[in-house]
Parts: sequence; structure tokens; C-alpha cells
Amino acid sequence: MNISWILIIVIGVVGMLVQLKLKSVFAKYSKVLSPGGLTGAQIAQKMLNDNGIFDVSITSIDGELTDHYNPSKKTVNLSRDVYRMNSVAAAAVAAHECGHAVQHKVGYAPLRLRTALVPAVNISSKLSMIVIIVGLLLINVFPALSWVFWVGIAMFAMVFLFSLVTLPVEFNASRRALAWLQSSNSLSEVELAQAKDALKWAASTYVVAALSSLASLLYYIGLGGRR
Repeated sequence: MNISWILIIVIGVVGMLVQLKLKSVFAKYSKVLSPGGLTGAQIAQKMLNDNGIFDVSITSIDGELTDHYNPSKKTVNLSRDVYRMNSVAAAAVAAHECGHAVQHKVGYAPLRLRTALVPAVNISSKLSMIVIIVGLLLINVFPALSWVFWVGIAMFAMVFLFSLVTLPVEFNASRRALAWLQSSNSLSEVELAQAKDALKWAASTYVVAALSSLASLLYYIGLGGRR
């Protein structure tokens, strides 16, 4: 068993633990009411208004921790519990997603890059493994066609690049969210610390995803190198 495979297993276990911790933290802070009595949707609307953003709509979507900002449709999509609940967790998530809307408004470079990568990543994430497997088979039979494998590697590298670019986008959105929650007096110092804790664990999932992509990329490159 090579080092890349060991890393994939370790990171996979860490990823599961982080997800469990994230759910536990959000369940905990979902029970802590925010002082202003505003729901996640109302927090989102207030943050957008305070930042002079009036062309972004706020919608409720299915799922748990499925909240996201869609730059192409200009929508802040909040999971039902975040949308309707008055809690520290809801305020943190809603403000974080609006942080992306603020990034969009000011032309934050990493967000622009991530948005530009989306079409290529959508294709690469679906086809990269197929191309890599076909390439590995061809290497043994038709060595001259080894380039097919490396095309697959390049496609998977695009997925890794996307996960890497996502990190500054997510961390910056959280910083913008916490700064606004403090300046707008939406949360007290104690509740602000709780919101920061919740967003920290949410951001950790993106770090794990990037590490997982890197470990997988190194593993696949190693497979080709041994052929």
C-alpha cells in the first residue's frame, strides 16, 4: 500500500469526523436564539441591504446544510431550517452566503475564477475517472496512446484546482459575515464567538475536500508512473 493510498484513507476518515462535528456544532447553535429575533432569511436580507445589494433574491431550498449562493442567478439559497429559524447557526450561515453576494458585487478575484472554472469542472468531475481508467488500460496495450491517461489526469487536476480556489472564497465569505454580524450588532460577543466556531467547522469541510482531491491526484499520477 503506497503513501498516497494511505493518505486517501486517513483523509476520508478525517472527513467523516469533521462532518459529524459540523452537524453537532450546528445542532448545538441552532438551539441558541439570536438577540434580534431575526430569522436567517431576515438576516440575509438585512446584510444585503446594508451592503447596497438589491438585485439578489433569497430562496428556501430542501436539505440540511445545502445553503449556497448562485452567482449566475443571483440567489442566496438557504436550507429551510436556516431560512425560517431565529438562531446563531441560522444567522451565521445566512450571513456567510451573503458574504458571497458581497464578493460578487465587489468582483472578488477568487470567486470570479471559481465561477469561470465551473463549466470545465462540471465536465471534468463526470468524465475524469472514465478517461483515467481507459488511459490505464491503453497504456498496457497501446503505449503510444498513454496521452489519454494524462488527459484524464489533467481533467482531475482541474477538479483539484477548483477545490483549491474554493478555500479563499469560503474563508473570505466567513470573514465578511462575522465582520457584518459584529458591526450591525446582530450578535453579542458571546454569540459572535459561537458563529465563528460554526463557520470554522463548515470551512474545515472544504479543507478536507481539497486535501482529498490532492491525495487522489497523487495516487492516480503514481498509477501512471508505474506503467
